[in-house]
Amino acid sequence: MNKKILFGLILISGSSIFAQSKNYWQQKANYTMDVTMDVTTYQYKGKQKLVYTNNSPDTLKRVYYHLYNNAFQPGSEMDVRSRTIADPDARFMPKVKDAQGKEIKDANGKDIRESRIAKLQPNEIGYLKISNFMQDKIPAKTKEVGTILEVDLAKPILPGKSTTFTLDFDGQVPLQIRRSGRNNAEGVELSMSQWYPKMAEFDFEGWHADPYIAREFHGVWGSFDVKITIDKNYVLGGTGYLKNKNKIGFGYEDKDKKVKKDPNAKMLTWHFIAPDVHDFTWAADKNYLHDVVKGPNDVDLHFLYKNDPKIIENWKALQPKMVFVMDYYNKVIGQYPYKQYSFIQGGDGGMEYAMCTLMLGTGTLKGMTGTATHELAHCWFQHILASNESKHPWMDEGFASYVEDLALNEMAEKKEQNPFESTYKSYVKLVESGKEQPMSTHGDRFDENRSYTIASYVKGEIFLSQLEYVIGQENLRTALKRYYNDFKFKHPTPNDIKRSAERVSGANLDWYLTDWTETTNTIDYGIKNVEGATDGVQRTGVSLERIGRMPMPIDVLVEYTDGTKESFYIPLRMMSFQKPNPTPEIKRTVLNDWAWADPNYFFEIPKAKASIKKITIDPSGLMADVKKENNVYEVK
Repeated sequence: MNKKILFGLILISGSSIFAQSKNYWQQKANYTMDVTMDVTTYQYKGKQKLVYTNNSPDTLKRVYYHLYNNAFQPGSEMDVRSRTIADPDARFMPKVKDAQGKEIKDANGKDIRESRIAKLQPNEIGYLKISNFMQDKIPAKTKEVGTILEVDLAKPILPGKSTTFTLDFDGQVPLQIRRSGRNNAEGVELSMSQWYPKMAEFDFEGWHADPYIAREFHGVWGSFDVKITIDKNYVLGGTGYLKNKNKIGFGYEDKDKKVKKDPNAKMLTWHFIAPDVHDFTWAADKNYLHDVVKGPNDVDLHFLYKNDPKIIENWKALQPKMVFVMDYYNKVIGQYPYKQYSFIQGGDGGMEYAMCTLMLGTGTLKGMTGTATHELAHCWFQHILASNESKHPWMDEGFASYVEDLALNEMAEKKEQNPFESTYKSYVKLVESGKEQPMSTHGDRFDENRSYTIASYVKGEIFLSQLEYVIGQENLRTALKRYYNDFKFKHPTPNDIKRSAERVSGANLDWYLTDWTETTNTIDYGIKNVEGATDGVQRTGVSLERIGRMPMPIDVLVEYTDGTKESFYIPLRMMSFQKPNPTPEIKRTVLNDWAWADPNYFFEIPKAKASIKKITIDPSGLMADVKKENNVYEVK
């Protein structure tokens, strides 16, 4: 099927949730770029044409562009933040070592660190300079403010109208420090992420012209037509489809085609197109090997990595694993809509981009598999659903971590009953430290990197795993698929995942979204007392208490001395919902609901206390109770 038709159908099928609402809108940005890279200076020049459509009800008199490269300069906000945050990232602020490689401490015994950005020389910094900015061939006034370009328009953009912006840009690739850059620790020459002037997102909340300080991104849906001219010996990989693959070769060409190149040409022009994405990334190196493996639904999985004998075996072994993972995500979340995905050695750690990821390539196979599995998950949550990562990083990082752990557990020889156990432990440790901040905190505003990581990755993952406890596994899995189908190629908000779960389950979940994401309220339930009847009747009274502020429905498992088991379910009144029995093989009794305002709850077990061996609140371990020790009554 023609790609343009294919993506048109995807967009139409994904818009049903808004069919009855005339209020939903999103902007559109179609880029055409022509760039030439000088691999001796790592400087590049380009021309950009951007057709911008204002689908909002507002008349726009100003627009904003991101100039991410400008962050990699001494004194930038990124530099200052990396030097002033309590727990600096070693990629920005490595520890200082002496000639023998021993870490140097200050008089108080603390590590001495140095800013890598602050030490960048003029030929090592990143920059992006804009000139000749026109709107429909009329000059517009621009002002560079750090990593943001402010543009006062030559004429307003009315609702429903389009305009064409053209500009020239000069860039320099910074020495690789974070995500983008050149000559990284593994020897990859060019990791070209966030390299071009990128239109900021404008939505129902207004402009999202966040400075680039270190965190995540938000972008406008559109398309890219990009020509990259570079030294003929470099192999490229990244976003989109290579339109002139049979003139380029390097493993991209059709099997029945013979690539003919001009032997006298010193440069090659790579022509990529990328429909329905909100970003464009590429990487390049002279020594990339390039493998192509067929994934599910005839998707081409590209693997580009250094021609180093020490890593080739791991990169080969990674390939069938990623075929499995893509197929698994298709089943658990929804179908991957594009026809290629590229795993590229480059960048630092791992970072997701449209149709590709840049990742480290010299680690263990287990580590690489975990990274690739996580980054591939981002394609669904960040590059197809595209929530605002700056404001709600947990909707991407946490959800990607959730399906990552499901996939890794599915591939494991020995499957864990609760693959999220270590995630819960990380959360509890942060709570105990007293440094937790609400998940609703803007990604740039966390006091510490650790607090950001736990809120985004850990609590974001628990949002889904715990939701399984709240509404049941089948309801959660169905809700995740509905969320994807209803909001793909849009920008869902936290309320949208909540509403998807409510629509599927019938439960009221506003309390869950509010307490878990907008507060630091904790969950703590305990067994207060277990007392046998004194009137000779075979029954046992159980007193429970809610100690933490956050309410939950409660599962209680009773194990008897004869080896049998029985469960009791206490619905949460404000949910107006009863969860399906998660263990049908065990008899379950549904008790009266528990109102949040009452911290105490009492129920009876119709057996003598002497017959009871153990009583457990939440035997699944999926409720994030911060004090597990009071969840169990056990006869020793």
